[in-house]
Amino acid sequence: MARERFHSPINVRPTGDPVPLRLTRLPDTLDIPAIAVTVLIGTTGGFAAQAAHLPLPMLLGSMLIVAALALGRAQLKGRPVTFPPALRLGFLPVLGVAIGGAFSPAVLQDMPSWWPSLLAVCVFVPLAHMLSYLAVTRFGSLDRVTAFFGSAPGGLIEAVQMGEERGANVPMLTMLQFLRLILTVVLVPVAFTVMTGHAVGSASGASLSHSALTLHDLPWLIAAGAIGAWLGKRSKLPAGMIAVPMILSSALHAMGVVDGGPPQWLINAGQIAIGTSLGVRFKGIGRGAFVTALRMAMISTGVSLALAGLFAVTFAQIVAKPIGAVFLAFAPGGLTEMSLIALSLNMSVVYVTAHHLIRILLAVVMAQLLAKRVLGAP
Repeated sequence: MARERFHSPINVRPTGDPVPLRLTRLPDTLDIPAIAVTVLIGTTGGFAAQAAHLPLPMLLGSMLIVAALALGRAQLKGRPVTFPPALRLGFLPVLGVAIGGAFSPAVLQDMPSWWPSLLAVCVFVPLAHMLSYLAVTRFGSLDRVTAFFGSAPGGLIEAVQMGEERGANVPMLTMLQFLRLILTVVLVPVAFTVMTGHAVGSASGASLSHSALTLHDLPWLIAAGAIGAWLGKRSKLPAGMIAVPMILSSALHAMGVVDGGPPQWLINAGQIAIGTSLGVRFKGIGRGAFVTALRMAMISTGVSLALAGLFAVTFAQIVAKPIGAVFLAFAPGGLTEMSLIALSLNMSVVYVTAHHLIRILLAVVMAQLLAKRVLGAP
């Protein structure tokens, strides 16, 4: 998700119904006790999911339990679940450095063969957007502007902003985009578990850390994360806070300067932070609106995932990659979440991440271009 510096643009009337607000920055004060309890609950959910052998347990377990409490408007000693987006941002450089650890000279030699599927992303993005939009308008009752920007296969914040400028139903649009990401995050690991017959990621005992961190590696990786985070925040790259540290870490690993990566416990903490931050997004959503948004998001996401499967079957042999890796490269989830899934599967992480960077960029650009044709001026 690109440049998440804001709260969800959903607020609540006294009746509990969501009302549209402009995107607002973080408040000056933080409810530390509520944040601490929310993190504890998310962590508990992650370990419970691991014990139950669910796929990608730290991410999915924390997300599902916090989302359930948020939807149920649970009160933790008078406080709702809460997790400021800024806390999530703090873990993105860690995950970027970890993903960069998958880079090697062999990957560098392999990169020229990726161009057919990279070009295919340019076809996939507008095709997935328009097919999803047509499906949502055919089977739903949303207005055209909300349906159009809610069907964009990437660029969550940008899609909400563009839709708001054109008069979309902002709470509904926000829910559609969040549910697109969340459904993809939930369905993809489950699909891999069903296909392989065993849990994926840390639930199966796999470590997401490629090799042990040494004292020699430590200053280099800290520098890659810190400098990358600073550059990523200042850049206009999508998901720059994870993308730039990943690029710097990849360069260090490719040159043989470092060999290790962040320890597993730190990667687990990052997954819990991301899962918890996704779960609290459901706070303040009315049940009726949620059911409507879920139904529409299932249609939209289903179309995009089916199309991703078709592209995977078509291009897997051409780029000499497993079908699963190509499918992950096209699945319309967040860059961070899809990269984590690829990392947990030890499946062409750099390949997957490179495709998602292009997908998010194209999703924003194509939404702007297609909006003029589909919705008219401006």
